[in-house]
Amino acid sequence: MVEERLKKHLRLPAVFAFGIGPMLSSGIFLLPGMVYSKVGPAAILAYLVAGLLIVPSLLSKAELATAMPRAGGTYYFLDRSMGPMIGTIAGLGTWLALTFKSAFDLIGLGAYLVLFLALPVKPVALALCVAFGVLSITGVKNVGRLQGVLVASLLGFLTFFIARGLFAADATQFQPFFTKGTSSFLGAIGFVYVGFTGLTKVASVAEEVDNPDRILPLGMLVALGVTIVVYLLGMIVIISVLPADSLAQTLTPIADAAGNFMGEFGVIIMSIAALLAFSASANAGLTSASRYPLAMSRDNLIAEYFKRLGRFHTPTRSIILTTGFMAVLILILSPEGIAKLASAFQIMIFGLINLAVIVMRESKIASYDPGFRSVLYPWLQIIGILTAVVLIPELGILPVISSGAVVLFAVLWYIYYAQKRVRRGGAMFQVFQRLGQSASPQLDQELRQILREKGLRK
Repeated sequence: MVEERLKKHLRLPAVFAFGIGPMLSSGIFLLPGMVYSKVGPAAILAYLVAGLLIVPSLLSKAELATAMPRAGGTYYFLDRSMGPMIGTIAGLGTWLALTFKSAFDLIGLGAYLVLFLALPVKPVALALCVAFGVLSITGVKNVGRLQGVLVASLLGFLTFFIARGLFAADATQFQPFFTKGTSSFLGAIGFVYVGFTGLTKVASVAEEVDNPDRILPLGMLVALGVTIVVYLLGMIVIISVLPADSLAQTLTPIADAAGNFMGEFGVIIMSIAALLAFSASANAGLTSASRYPLAMSRDNLIAEYFKRLGRFHTPTRSIILTTGFMAVLILILSPEGIAKLASAFQIMIFGLINLAVIVMRESKIASYDPGFRSVLYPWLQIIGILTAVVLIPELGILPVISSGAVVLFAVLWYIYYAQKRVRRGGAMFQVFQRLGQSASPQLDQELRQILREKGLRK
C-alpha cells in the first residue's frame, strides 16, 4: 500500500517565515537580559558567535532535507542514516522539545494578552492552543499564510524599534566590553545557540515544500541571515539605552528599551510585537511537531493510527495528539517557568545531524542525491559535532539530566514496543558493510522513490 503524501503548498515566503518566526521569539524578546547578566556588553559577540556556529548544522540539515524531503525532518534523517533506534530517540525527543517550547510560547503569549484584556493566563493560552490546532488541521497553506502575516508584521515592528533606537544609542554603555571569563562566555553562547534551533521546524515540513531543492536551503539561509542582523542591531539598541542593572534583571528587554526612548507608546507597540513573535513561534511549533508522530507512525515506531490523513489532507490525528499534549503542559507548567529542560537535547540532535551527513555521504548509496550539498565537507560537519560537544556541558546539569531521561525512555520504547515491528537498517550499515552483511536495500529503494517524485536531474 502506497503511503499518502502531504500536499506541497509551501513556497519560499512560507519557508522563510517558518524558519525565522521561532528564532525571533524568546531569542530577542526574552533572552537579552539573561545573556547580558552572564557576560555584559560582550552579549553582542555571543549572539554573533552562536549564529556562526549554527551554520554547519543549517547546511547539513539543508542537504539532508533536499535529499529526503519527508515529514518528520530530523527524525527521518537520523532514522535513515543511523537506524531506527536513533530515529526513535530523535523522533520522540524532538517532538517533546518542540511541544514544550510551543506550550511555553503560548503561556508567554497569554501573559502578554492579559495585560490588555485582564483575563487569566492559562485559559487564554488554552484557547490559543486550540485555535492554532484547528488552523493546522485545515491545511498547511492556511498555516503558512498566517505565519507570513505574523512574521512580516513582526519584522516591521523590529525595524521601527531598531531605526529609532540607534539614534538614542549611547556608546559608553559598551565599556568595558568584556566583564567575565571564558567559561561565562561559552555558557552565554550555549544559551543563545538554543534560540537558533528554531530552524529545526523548517525541515519538519519539508514534504510540503514545493521545489525543496531550491526553496529549502534558500529559505533557511535567508532566515538565519536576517535573524543574525536583527539580533545584533537589536542588542546594540537594548544595551545602549538601558542601565546595566535594569537590563540584567528584566524579562521584557525590548519593551523596557522602547519605553526608555519612546515612552508608553514604545512599550505598547513592542508588547504587540512580542505577541506577534510568540504567535509565530507557537504556530510554527505546533505544525512542525505534529509531523513527528505522522512520520514515526508510517515507520511502525508508534501506532499506525497516527499516519492517516484527514479531510483536509493533513495529519489530523497527529495534530490532535500534539495539541492535546500542549494543552496538558499549559495546565501543569508554571507561567513563570522557562522551557530550558530540552535545550541540551536539541544541541545533541544538531550534533547528530552533522554526523548524519557524514554517514550518508560515506555510505556511497547511489540514490543519495541531495539538491543542495554542504560546502567544505567534512570539516564543517566536524565543527558542528564539536560545537555540540563543547556547548552541552555549559548549559548546566539539569538540562543534561532531562535529556538523558528522554534518551532512556526512547530506548526502552524502541526495545519493548518498536523493535519487533521494524525490519529496517540505516545507512550506517552501508558504511560498515565490509564488516558484515547487515546492509539494508530498503533505504536505497526509498531514496530512489524520492528521486522519481522530484524528477531526475542530469
